[in-house]
Amino acid sequence: MDNLPVDLSHPAVQDYLALVRLQVLTPISLLINIAALVVSAILTTPTITEVARLYPTAISPNPPTIAAYVLVIFLGQLGYCLLLVLANKPETKQTLTKAVGISLVLANWVMAFWAIAWVFKWFLVATVFQGILLLLLFYSNIALLVYHPPTSARPMDTALIHAPLRFFLALPLAILFPYSLFVTLGLSFKPTDKGSPRYYSGWHAWSGFAVVMSTNLFAFVIVVIRRDLVWCIAATWLCVSIWLDTPKPAPVYITVITFTALHPLAFLLSYLYSYFYSSRRQGGVALPPGDNALHREALERQRNGRVREVDEEAIWGGE
Repeated sequence: MDNLPVDLSHPAVQDYLALVRLQVLTPISLLINIAALVVSAILTTPTITEVARLYPTAISPNPPTIAAYVLVIFLGQLGYCLLLVLANKPETKQTLTKAVGISLVLANWVMAFWAIAWVFKWFLVATVFQGILLLLLFYSNIALLVYHPPTSARPMDTALIHAPLRFFLALPLAILFPYSLFVTLGLSFKPTDKGSPRYYSGWHAWSGFAVVMSTNLFAFVIVVIRRDLVWCIAATWLCVSIWLDTPKPAPVYITVITFTALHPLAFLLSYLYSYFYSSRRQGGVALPPGDNALHREALERQRNGRVREVDEEAIWGGE
């Protein structure tokens, strides 16, 4: 290694090697994640859905809706892997290697391990895996937001890096981690035949209400403050997945129905407020590009004291 004609300690070389590692490890981790979830959802006995049916809770989601959500996550990660190979802008490469880095690789592996633990009914282990997944995705999303925020100058970064990571984070935050925790703590109820009466006292309805209210308030604040379309879609989708799995206790059902309407409405109103408020703050009539440049030039001359003084007597013919 010491005889190589390349200085491996050089920052540019290290960044290049980091990108190459991600180009190899990220697709592998995604394939492992897809394989584990597909096998656990179709081929094992019991499957992920069958285990969920054995342990229903007040916040149990509708399995087909969650499956469609996971499919969108996988499609977003496929775009992310494509960007890893095709990225040519230095800013994009820095975002991929510095902000996301190895955390998405680890997140895919952890998600695969969660699927295995879930079908084996190792609920405590599954909950620990979901907690680790949350930490990894929180780290990536905070690093993206603080050090590499989305910008209109690089729309592909926003679509293929920021959006998939945020969409991925919303799933364990709102559904998988609290649901695994409920099952681990015994906050599930015994499933009954369709049409049989259910007793609300055994549903732990207020615990479910606390979860859906807190997670949706968190999403609501993000949608309003940041006008985040991805969070809006993700939060609304997950609310729909909860109220589609009927019946539900009234506190949970009413909450998720309400936020299903509130998230899109909040995004629309926040966007309109920002649009009109920004236009009003700019004020005045926008000048054409040439006139605007002349106006700035005149102001600059005035500040520098180079404005030409007018000889009134010469103009009016005075002596």
